[in-house]
Amino acid sequence: MKARLRTVRLELAQPLRISRSTMTARDAVWLGVEHDGVTGYGEAVSSVYYGLDADTLVRLIASVDLERFADPESALEALPTGAGAGPGAVPPAVTAAVESALLDLVGKRDGVPVHRLLGTHTPFGVATARTIGITSLAHAAAEARRLAASGFEIVKVKAGSSDAEDDVERVRVIRDAAPHVRLLLDPNGAWSVAEAERLLPRFAALGVEAVEQPLPPGDPEALGALAENAPLPVIADEDAVSVEDVRRLAGRVHGVNVKLAKCGGVRAALRIAELIEGSGTELMLGCLTASSLGIAPAVHLADRARWTDLDGHLLLAHDPWRGIGGDDGVVRTSALPGLGVEEVEAAHEDVA
Repeated sequence: MKARLRTVRLELAQPLRISRSTMTARDAVWLGVEHDGVTGYGEAVSSVYYGLDADTLVRLIASVDLERFADPESALEALPTGAGAGPGAVPPAVTAAVESALLDLVGKRDGVPVHRLLGTHTPFGVATARTIGITSLAHAAAEARRLAASGFEIVKVKAGSSDAEDDVERVRVIRDAAPHVRLLLDPNGAWSVAEAERLLPRFAALGVEAVEQPLPPGDPEALGALAENAPLPVIADEDAVSVEDVRRLAGRVHGVNVKLAKCGGVRAALRIAELIEGSGTELMLGCLTASSLGIAPAVHLADRARWTDLDGHLLLAHDPWRGIGGDDGVVRTSALPGLGVEEVEAAHEDVA
């Protein structure tokens, strides 16, 4: 097999502010793996939170050395099926990108979409959340009206600003502007236990359906204790990285947000879904800001999730790939082989 890497800058349509940072762009590294004239693709994106820049991603993806494998099946078998830990471990974002390219390759070679490789035989569509960042009340209301008019049924509101009343008012104006949408809330770990206990009843009264990671990551016991008495479902995100993290939280929180870049890919996500089945903890599928190529593998899993938040490609000024939809609030698989996406804009920088 032959591997090729490219890097490209993904600019956001507008800055996205969350409790810990504001993002305007992200670097993406694209991996193409060719075997017998067929090429599969995967994407990894840079992340300050996980300490991964484009150069590091290029180096680590190249270190997997896919050219030593005779076929994609043997390469998939050698990949870990979860987030690595300790010195020298391959970061889960790298594993997820490599796995994506290999699954895309196998699907294209066999003439079947990835969701069929994973056991779902017919194409499907699911409603995805669309994120509104920490922004002015007027802009939040206008965005909510626009999204509802475009067909979005779910809006995720970022919280954790310096003034909690600002968060409450933002949710209130969004609710008034789009009274029929389902609301999710994401403070990205910004609140103390006392703040969460004080604020969650107010957000529940505004019709918020669930809250992601209200407490700082690192204390899953506190998150589980908060969930036990919370007036709305509590979903672990930054505290639910690996399969072992989820094992500790299963049955204690109402949901876990599985992002392929943090858990290690599709197969790790399937392990998590199997682990939590019947525990009372439900699956949410989330993402980082990425192109349609980076989001596509999770879309092929989305029929398994209670909550779907796969809007990373919708936040971009220009998405260089297409094929999973989402502009009308629904992301879709298709009958096309592999991931079902195609490049529509060329990347400008070859890096390997």
